[in-house]
Amino acid sequence: MSEQKQPTVAAIDITAHDLPLHCPQPGAPLWARHPRVYLDVTHNGEVTCPYCSAHYVFKGELPKGHH
Repeated sequence: MSEQKQPTVAAIDITAHDLPLHCPQPGAPLWARHPRVYLDVTHNGEVTCPYCSAHYVFKGELPKGHH
């Protein structure tokens, strides 16, 4: 039997300007809309949306924030 490969999802680069990060992003097509969820990309430098599996990767320097 042949193995089926999962389609790869391109990572979406996020910078400090895009924080706080939420999915779906503005401009997402209507068919890709789901309830807005806020994601913490600063903890590990990357995060995946639990609704649509969009993969976000933080690029650049982390912003200085509250403790």
